[in-house]
Amino acid sequence: MQLLSLSEFIGRFHPLLVHLPIGILLIALLLQWLSQKKEYAVSYGVLKLLWALGAGFAIISCITGYLLSVHNDYDDTAVALHMWCGIAVAAVSLLLLAKVSARQNDAIYKSGAVVLFLLITATGHFGASLTHGSDYLFSALGADSTSDSTGSIKPLPNVQEAQVYSDIIKPIFQTKCYNCHGPQKQKHGLRLDDTTRLLKGGEDGPVLLAGDARNSDLLKSLLLPREAKKHMPPKEKPQLTENQIALIHWWIDQGLPFHKKVAELPQPESLKPALALLEHGEMKKLDVAPLPETPVEAADAKAIAALKNKGVVVLPVAQNSNYLEVNFTTALNISDKDISLLLPLKKQIVWLKLGGTHITDSALNSLSQCTNLYSLWLNNTQITDADLKALQPLKNLQVLNLVGTMVTAKGLLQLQSLKNLKSLYLYQTKVNSAGWQALKQAFPHTRLDTGGYNVPTLASDTTEVKPPKIKT
Repeated sequence: MQLLSLSEFIGRFHPLLVHLPIGILLIALLLQWLSQKKEYAVSYGVLKLLWALGAGFAIISCITGYLLSVHNDYDDTAVALHMWCGIAVAAVSLLLLAKVSARQNDAIYKSGAVVLFLLITATGHFGASLTHGSDYLFSALGADSTSDSTGSIKPLPNVQEAQVYSDIIKPIFQTKCYNCHGPQKQKHGLRLDDTTRLLKGGEDGPVLLAGDARNSDLLKSLLLPREAKKHMPPKEKPQLTENQIALIHWWIDQGLPFHKKVAELPQPESLKPALALLEHGEMKKLDVAPLPETPVEAADAKAIAALKNKGVVVLPVAQNSNYLEVNFTTALNISDKDISLLLPLKKQIVWLKLGGTHITDSALNSLSQCTNLYSLWLNNTQITDADLKALQPLKNLQVLNLVGTMVTAKGLLQLQSLKNLKSLYLYQTKVNSAGWQALKQAFPHTRLDTGGYNVPTLASDTTEVKPPKIKT
């Protein structure tokens, strides 16, 4: 068992070591080419050293690459192409080393140099395909019909006529998941690019439970903290947006339909903004507020358990931190009385997501006691202007999401005292163009986001103000 762990550890040096022979051998080829001119001539001793170093590191890279492939779930065909090209690079490098050592600058040496350059190029390409996907090189030229060169999902002309899986869910998997779970690599035996394999799952069984998103391992992995070991995608990879997660959640709850249009499925009010914005391209991820600098004591375990019994996700926002993110996305039948469950955790909660719940203005009085809140999502709830001023004590608040609520500019002006507010999301609210102008003056240092849509103009308005377009 120790030998297996050691070999895997050695194999993981491959991505680091593999660049050494590439650079050294390319320098050797360049110097050999330049040596044709006297002013750039290089001694055989220097060339011999370069070829020896290049060949040596090429052999080491082959060994570490093999050990890495043994302990990872890569596609056998892709690995074989990369491996044999790498072995060929090492073999030709040894041949050229022998020629330089014998000072034989003959046709075999010159032909070998050309072959080596082509092999290095091919080996690098196949290696990049293993790591980034088979379309990594040419996707930037627009060959991919579902995403642009940045990996963002392209707009849908009519979202209601779009196929739920092929036009919405599959492009999300393709841009965010295929690198680890696609045709080239199947981490933990999970492959998402094929519907049969997708339903089969991975080494531990199915990751999708039709009609039960809350208990589907795939969704659980997406909702874990970014630093968690089982979080998907890995923290260094591009992450799914909240809207993408919501769309996957909806697709699973609808029974994993592969051949139905959006219009054929029930659409909760909380999902309609995400669907609507698909017609304008993939929505950018909402801001993530930072963490408080002052430590806080550990949260009450019983209070956390009470929330989890309601289906609420409660997670630490970072490793070795007692601050919490509380997410009601997967909870059912949440009302105002359930918000009181947050009060025992009012010191620890910094990120709170109540979007899509049935809470009303009555819940705001309880929320006002959570004074450590940095990010508060009230999107698609029944919040109005009535008690919006109850949020005034939240002096640390930096992100406030009121998408799909009944708030107006008049109610929002009550929050001018929140000097730390950086982002305010107001898509599908009752803010008209005149109100928009007033908000820009009242919140000069706050980004006011309307989802890239024009603010509706009423007959009583005297001017029409359009917010800047969101870059996707």
